[in-house]
Order: sequence, then structure tokens, then C-alpha cells
Amino acid sequence: MTLRLVIMGVSGCGKSSVGEALSQRLGIPYRDGDDLHPVANVEKMRAGQPLTDEDRWPWLDRVAAVLATQAPVIVGCSALRHAYRDRLRAGAGGRLQFVHLSGSRDLIAGRMALRTGHYMPPSLLDSQFAALEPPGPEEALTIHIDQPLPALIDAIATRLQGACA
Repeated sequence: MTLRLVIMGVSGCGKSSVGEALSQRLGIPYRDGDDLHPVANVEKMRAGQPLTDEDRWPWLDRVAAVLATQAPVIVGCSALRHAYRDRLRAGAGGRLQFVHLSGSRDLIAGRMALRTGHYMPPSLLDSQFAALEPPGPEEALTIHIDQPLPALIDAIATRLQGACA
């Protein structure tokens, strides 16, 4: 089976850092879903406006196309709602493995305050948490982010081995 992995969670939870580190660990390419947003979405978020479902559908279709055509691949994508994950699965045309990076609002807000050069302002974090429909254990591996990056990668790799066995 070819691995198609989606690292999901609210903005600032560490999708890019985890995706890049897991890519190195597993030898599988990583694609950042942020790079797949249409320019209009980026400008809207940069202006502090949360995206609507209508804004997200074309982006989710782009992410699904990467999952469908570039496997094995790891993609960072918020995938906050069940409907978004369903859209990714349908567009990818097969099984996806989701890893939900879960953390408290305070922890993630602290991380967002420290990062530079990202278009997503910390002011949109509340809208991310409001949209989040946390996946159950049947839908995703949930990993708590209150640990160092190497420990996160070890935990994900171990759990993926168990899930794929």
C-alpha cells in the first residue's frame, strides 16, 4: 500500500515542522498545503478574514490532487471539518491516513506569536478552533503537541507502523 498521509490541525499546531521532519524520517516527500492555496485565499487570511467553505473547496481539491497523483506523499492540510476530510478522501480516490496534531489554544497561540513570515495572523486562531471537528480514533491518529519535535516524530512513526501492520 502506498502511504498518503495528511498532517492536520489548526494553524500553528506544527503541521509544516512535523511534515518536514517526518518526510526526512520516512523518506517520503512533503508538500505544504499552504502552498496550494489560491492567491485570493492567502490575501483574505493575510487581511485577517477567516475562509468560508466556498473559499476552501478549490484548495481542498488541489490538496486531494496532490494526494491522488504524488503518492507516496505527506501533505500538511488543516482539514478541520469532517466534510473537508471527506472531500480529501473522495478527491484522492482512496485511503488516506490522517494525523491530527492536537494542542491547547494557549500553547498554539504562543507558538503563533513567535513565528515570522506566515500570512496567517494569530487573530484567526479562534476561528480555526471554532471550525475544528476533532477526528475520532477511527478517522485519525491524534498526537498531542506538548512534547519536543523528535518525540512527536517518534510517536507518529511508531503509531503509523502499528496502523499499517
